Amino acid sequence: MSRVCSICGKGIQYGNKVSHANNKTKKVSLPNLHTVKAVAPAGGNRKIKVCAKCLKAGKVVKAVR
Repeated sequence: MSRVCSICGKGIQYGNKVSHANNKTKKVSLPNLHTVKAVAPAGGNRKIKVCAKCLKAGKVVKAVR
């Protein structure tokens, strides 16, 4: 599995880290992903990777033990 949210599709962001002297180096920002057991639309439970924003917004229905 890749580093992508299953709900919203949020993934890796690339950019530059800029120092005080204006030196630029490559930087990678990773999403805050959590592996959660969730209820699948077709029935049953599945482990999916979900970002913290989707969890907080209630876009995921967690599976009961």
